[in-house]
Amino acid sequence: MPEHASPAELYRHSLRLLLAKDIPGWVGLWAEHGVMEFPFAPPGRPRRLEGRAAVADYMRDYPDHIDLHDFPDLRIHETTDHATIVVEMRGVGRVVATGAPFDMTYIAVVTVEDGRFTSYRDYWNPLAVQQPGLDFTGSSTR
Repeated sequence: MPEHASPAELYRHSLRLLLAKDIPGWVGLWAEHGVMEFPFAPPGRPRRLEGRAAVADYMRDYPDHIDLHDFPDLRIHETTDHATIVVEMRGVGRVVATGAPFDMTYIAVVTVEDGRFTSYRDYWNPLAVQQPGLDFTGSSTR
């Protein structure tokens, strides 16, 4: 991805990498000191990941637990800060362990600097992780 890619272009590219199950490629889009936050994370789930290594550790086994098929309803909103976008979308697929459908709605506030994610606040539904087969981050509060 070119360093001059817009935040929206980088985000769309990141979704293609997730659908391809290319987690190392997805993590490669992060700045070394990027921060991923989950403001609605329930107790026992990580609320903040600091640095690319922490993001990589969190995402490493994602495809073994969620088989993503599509991100329908993607809407990317530009903000008055050219480096920040607000994203609305759904992730759909299946839970690998059970074969059950996976359908999660997300809102994310994402900041990009020098072609890399520096801040990613992911507002996902904490009730969805109660579904069997989705406890892929363990009980750590990283």
